[in-house]
This record gives sequence, C-alpha cells and structure tokens, in this order.
Amino acid sequence: MNKILYILIMVCAATTVVAQEGDETQPTQSAAKEKIKAARIGFITQRLGLTPEQAEKFWPIYNEFTEKRTELRKPLKDAERATDPKTADPKQNQALVDLGLKVKQDELTLEKEYSGKLMNVITAQQMLNLHQAERDFRNIIINMLNNRRLQQDRKENFRDRNMKLRERKK
Repeated sequence: MNKILYILIMVCAATTVVAQEGDETQPTQSAAKEKIKAARIGFITQRLGLTPEQAEKFWPIYNEFTEKRTELRKPLKDAERATDPKTADPKQNQALVDLGLKVKQDELTLEKEYSGKLMNVITAQQMLNLHQAERDFRNIIINMLNNRRLQQDRKENFRDRNMKLRERKK
C-alpha cells in the first residue's frame, strides 16, 4: 500500500511540476509516455504483488501484448479520425461499425492467446487483479490529466483577469 501511495505521489508531483513550468518547457510526448509507462509498471507490479521472478517473465509478455493490442486498434482510430459522423454517408458509417466489431473480435482473440501465456507466469487471482489494475491506472491518469487541464484553465483565467485589471488602470 505504501508503494502505491509513493508511486501516485511521484506521478502527481511530476504532473504538478510540469503544469507549473507552463509553456516554457513543455515535455515531449515521448518523455511523457515514458513517465506514464514507468508509473504503470510500478503500479501494476505493486497491485499484482509480483515477485521479482514473476516480474522478469511477466513484463516482456505483457509489453508484447499491449503493443499488439495498440496495433490492432490503430486502423479503427485512424478511420474514426478520418470520418466526420455529421457528413459521412450510411455506407461509411456501416464500414466503421463493422471495423469496430472486427477490432473487438481480434482483441478478444489476442487476449485469449496472451492470457494463456500470462497464466504460465502469474496466478488466476493475479490475472483478475491485472484487469482491475489496468482500469484503475487508466482512471488515475485520466483524473490527473483533467486536474492538469483545470489548473491550466485557472492559470489562463487568472492571467486574463490580471490583464483586464491592468488595462482598466491605464
């Protein structure tokens, strides 16, 4: 439990520092992705209670699985970005629905394959905890991003009010 709190505090601190730095030194997307990946590793390792031996075998399999899952989702994301639902014709919409269903089916097949591989390394209880840990981590990241966005909005609003006050004084 202490390790989870430590990880969350470190991620929050990193996000706060980045938010305070503002526009001067925006981190690159790859650096942010690396921080998130490191936090995910720590969070999931802690949540599953992986032993060092398990972690050594688990992470290569899990990383391979997540890469393949990302590759499967890419065509759907690209198609969704390229299609405007307001102007798309019914055939395009149907093709998008069909592609979504195909991706879900392919993801299920992939998950079945990798669940078997992971079950050779972790217990069934750890496998169940993995799904919950993934959801929890995703929610934590989303909440942190929303909080960061709110902080930036507040900062901009504060700047705007100060500018208006300065203009009134002139």
